[in-house]
Amino acid sequence: MSYPTLHLRAETKPLEHRSALTPTTAKALMDEGYPVNIERSSLSIFPDSEFEKVGANMVPEGSWTEAPTDHIIVGLKELPEETFPLKHTHVQFAHCYKGQGGWEEVLARFPRGGGTLYDLEFLQDEQGRRVAAFGFHAGFAGAALAVQAWAHQLVEGAGKPLEGVKPFANEGLLVADVKKSLEKGEHKVGRKPRALVMGALGRCGRGAVDLLQKVGVPDENIIKWDMAETQNRPGPYPEILDSDIFVNCIYLSQPIPPFIEPAQLNSEQRKLSVVCDVSCDTTNPHNPIPIYDINTTFDKPTVPVKVTAGPPLCVISIDHLPSLLPREASEAFSDALLPSLKTLKDRKSTRVWQEAEKLFDDKVKTLPQEKLQK
Repeated sequence: MSYPTLHLRAETKPLEHRSALTPTTAKALMDEGYPVNIERSSLSIFPDSEFEKVGANMVPEGSWTEAPTDHIIVGLKELPEETFPLKHTHVQFAHCYKGQGGWEEVLARFPRGGGTLYDLEFLQDEQGRRVAAFGFHAGFAGAALAVQAWAHQLVEGAGKPLEGVKPFANEGLLVADVKKSLEKGEHKVGRKPRALVMGALGRCGRGAVDLLQKVGVPDENIIKWDMAETQNRPGPYPEILDSDIFVNCIYLSQPIPPFIEPAQLNSEQRKLSVVCDVSCDTTNPHNPIPIYDINTTFDKPTVPVKVTAGPPLCVISIDHLPSLLPREASEAFSDALLPSLKTLKDRKSTRVWQEAEKLFDDKVKTLPQEKLQK
């Protein structure tokens, strides 16, 4: 049996410290028989020395572009915005299957170079659930920033946006930091926030609820909505406006009515002051929170929403929230992905990879012909 070489590329997205492979999973793959190349990285939460310690073959940062075509390139976030054709098989999040802005240019690079995309978002088990996801830590981190933004608005006022944040070494440090912010906000208004979590039963929603509970938001202040609350009642939902914080954790798979609309925001009765769109379908034409149009970053976590009445309102729309807890998020994700990675040598006959390749082929067929020209 021939084992393809797996090549972990270094992430290039600013402040992206997560990794698709960890020293533990890299060693497990090597023990299985896979040659594993690890690009040196100045961003990864895992120092090069941790990979060296388990015997991984270290290669220069960015060297994936010159790797032999039969090497499988493993990464997390989307590639830099280049135009050269892609000749390898890539395992990554590409964000180009749901009509996102620029999806045609992103996807067309693969067929133009003879490459293949196995999109991590669409690797599914027999029950149709994703084999690996960052959802829990995305919700956890998103709710953390939402609480901090709520407190910051109360203490500092709307004219001073929430300052940039940096990754935390572990969950305990993040929880302690959020508790401090919460205490300041509570001291200002004499109460803790009321938060509505949409998609509360999913991985992401469970993470958001867990954070809120761990920092001391009372259970009666945490409104947990899921399919039962919305399936027979299309939005928009005035209950969102009655909460201080709204955390959106749904997985958008089809067009749905908006949860909130701009016209609803200009009301003196509105309590809502912070929206954290963990789902972050910013450029999706069916974004159910059409009150903002840019992604925010860890350097600038919030974007203000123009309102003429009620309290100040801001949105958090960071598309790599789990990087706030990069080590724990990477370890959980990579461990869940490992069983599928071990079957890459048999990918042409293994269901999870067969389905991923069929989806890729189907999406390529929707590309305009001119996008496929080299």
